[in-house]
Amino acid sequence: MKTSKAFLLLMILSALIFAQGAGAQTIKVGFVDSEIILKQLPESQKVIADLDGLKKLYIDTIQNKEKELKANAESFKAKYEEAQKKVESGQIKTEAEMKTLNEEIQGLQKALQEQDDALTIYKQKVQEELVQKQNELFKPIKEKITKAIENVAKEQKINFVFDKADGTLIYGDKEYDITFKVLDKLK
Repeated sequence: MKTSKAFLLLMILSALIFAQGAGAQTIKVGFVDSEIILKQLPESQKVIADLDGLKKLYIDTIQNKEKELKANAESFKAKYEEAQKKVESGQIKTEAEMKTLNEEIQGLQKALQEQDDALTIYKQKVQEELVQKQNELFKPIKEKITKAIENVAKEQKINFVFDKADGTLIYGDKEYDITFKVLDKLK
């Protein structure tokens, strides 16, 4: 993924250099490192602290659920071994007793599997909630950063600004947007 972004960035820069060599007007390209910007903003640091607190709550809950699952698994193992000993020692004499024991073991196994499945679902849900919360909390900060980048780019007459952290285009001068020309060619 990172290689394709680097390739895309290289292709854009190559095109810009070629355009300049072909007598086109001068194009200015700039870049920022959004990770550095995010780390420096106080509101970003607060969001990170809030997210860390939320993560800790989730991790504590998950650890408690995992301990409970482990205890139940150990209890199941002990009951299973006890049932095996009863069968081997001949304490279980009738088909009805064997059927009852089998149903009990299967019921415990099913409950353990359901608990494990519920924990897996909970972990996935937590992961999704954390990503959603992170996006929600960072959205106004990222919008503020993007607006500041656009303002600086316009002030310094920079046509394109890329993010060094992930290679994405953050700002592009509308004069160079050929989206609708491409659509017209495709029609």
